Amino acid sequence: MPAIVGVAQVISIGSSAVFNIGDVYKIAPISSAKTFSGGGSFNTGDGLNVTSYKSTTNTDDRDNFDQGILFNM
Repeated sequence: MPAIVGVAQVISIGSSAVFNIGDVYKIAPISSAKTFSGGGSFNTGDGLNVTSYKSTTNTDDRDNFDQGILFNM
């Protein structure tokens, strides 16, 4: 079904993002990332107090292969 689209202003778009105007059958952006962080790294909130005296993060990845994204379409 056609649509009438007026003015569209794009300020910024991410590296794995998709911007589409008009008819589309399927949009499937694919991205992969590997993140290492220590204890209490992703805590959020107001007045947060995190105490982690001895924390280590194991970043040893001997097989060098993780779950692939090849067939995720």
